[in-house]
Amino acid sequence: MKKVLTISFLVCAMLLSGCEVSDSAQSSGQTRPAVARSGRSYFWDKDLRPTLAVPPRREAQPIEVQEVDAQLASQQEATGGLYIEPETPAETPEPEAKVVTASVEDLKPVTTPVAAPATSYSEKVAIGPDLVAVDENGANALSMTYPRVDYGIIQVDKTMPQEVRLNAPFAYLIKVTNLTDMMLTDVAITETLSKEFEFKGSEPTAQSENNKLVWEIDSLGPKASKSIRITGMATGPNPLEHCTAITHTIRDCAMVKVVEPTLELQRSAPSEAVLCEPIPVDYVVTNTGTGAAQNVQIVDTLPVGLQTTDGKGKVVLDAGTLIAGESRRFSIKLRATKTGAYVSRAIATSASGLRAESESTMTSVRQPILSITKSGPQRQYLGRAVTYEITVLNKGDGPARDTMVEDLIPPGVSSIEATAGAQTAGSKLVWELGTLEPNASKSVRVSYTPMKEGEVMATATATAYCTETVTDSAKTSITGIPASRLQVIDLEDPVEVSHTTTYLITVVNEGSAADSNVRIVCTLDDKVQYVSSAGATAGSLMGKTVNFAPLRTLEPKAKATWRVVVRGARAGDVRFKVSMHTDQLALPIEHTEATHIYEQ
Repeated sequence: MKKVLTISFLVCAMLLSGCEVSDSAQSSGQTRPAVARSGRSYFWDKDLRPTLAVPPRREAQPIEVQEVDAQLASQQEATGGLYIEPETPAETPEPEAKVVTASVEDLKPVTTPVAAPATSYSEKVAIGPDLVAVDENGANALSMTYPRVDYGIIQVDKTMPQEVRLNAPFAYLIKVTNLTDMMLTDVAITETLSKEFEFKGSEPTAQSENNKLVWEIDSLGPKASKSIRITGMATGPNPLEHCTAITHTIRDCAMVKVVEPTLELQRSAPSEAVLCEPIPVDYVVTNTGTGAAQNVQIVDTLPVGLQTTDGKGKVVLDAGTLIAGESRRFSIKLRATKTGAYVSRAIATSASGLRAESESTMTSVRQPILSITKSGPQRQYLGRAVTYEITVLNKGDGPARDTMVEDLIPPGVSSIEATAGAQTAGSKLVWELGTLEPNASKSVRVSYTPMKEGEVMATATATAYCTETVTDSAKTSITGIPASRLQVIDLEDPVEVSHTTTYLITVVNEGSAADSNVRIVCTLDDKVQYVSSAGATAGSLMGKTVNFAPLRTLEPKAKATWRVVVRGARAGDVRFKVSMHTDQLALPIEHTEATHIYEQ
């Protein structure tokens, strides 16, 4: 019971002392740091300055002390959260490095304060010719965790000597550590110096203004540290009070990507095309900018005379969404309804108002037009060759590709001949002439021999790619050639006076056609007398002339004969003259037979 009373008395003394300290701090406008003593810890106020010392927690206490602690905790709540313990007796253990924690928030009640262990530093205070050597046992090691002990972002460790000589240079360290796993930026460290401290320099160099030093650290990486070394000396006998404040920024950056999609459109079409074939057209739309272009559409309004294969006058293509750098190709086929030059330009648009136009393309639509001419004799004699010339002309404005000529061989002919390049295909001759440019022509020839009389109809056709088939015919009348040959002989020669001799007249048609109206006329010499006549037709005597009636037809290879009998009237050389007339002969054929008449 005596121990309990003693402890209660000490607690009341501490509370009274704490109130005096608080009142003194309020009257002076600032909180002065408690004197550093061995075995104490410090807490910091809003301005990051040490305020009150709390001894480290003992490992084991009697039950009575634990009850007192509970009472002290309740009293601590009533006094605004500060827990103050009276100083320990002189037999306190060896001094430990002081640990200082800080928070920018209002201090909250601390029911179980625990002294942080002394911090070991890799940075040592350099010892120069004019500096005071400070070891770990003779220095104050203060530590501040910002913003709270249980939620640490930045830890500031400050190592200062416990005492220095007047006008003797010394140095102390400030170490800033990033306790987080993220980058801290815009870290600012402000050191407020005592008025009786003469600042000599710092590493790194600080921005100095009045009695404040400022270091600005652009960025401090995760778990990274930054050390600052400050040198100076005390110029007055009063204690030096150096306060450290720190600010920082944890950036929560939201990145908004700025994009600018851009459309580019290309339209490609052949420069020339023929009327009958489709015209291939390609469209390539590309997003050449950044970001996506939504609902891209291509529209190509076609000129009059040019349309899609289904008869529409406009091409509409949906390209959808194009990401940056993406292209889409569309291939369609158009057709022209007439020849001419067609100029077109396509437009690409997007839902956001993007627009791109292609360059104008022109397609000249042409059409090859063929004409064919077959020429030959209108009349030819049977058995003789008939020759035809076939000429193909491209009178259109487009090239006639794969031009071909076919000639139908008429029946009843033989001995077929043609110019080079002709090929026989059944009853036709075929020439492959290749490409005929506009206004160009090519000619071929063919000949054959008709085997019978009549009309020969020779027909030729010409075709080419994208042209209509053209045809031309030549008609030739085939007639035979009558070739009647006249022959006259006397059966008895010489002939005695008063005796008779017979003249044999023979007409042979050696031609290919019948001879018509064959007429025989015989003229007698004065030295003979007419006796009789006979033959293919009847004869009659008129004076010294014997006329035979006309023979209507003498077929080819046919023969007709006539006979005239005469008697020798007196001796001498006699001339028997025969003339033959036909419808096919413009002039008569004459033949004279000589006979010698003698007298005994």
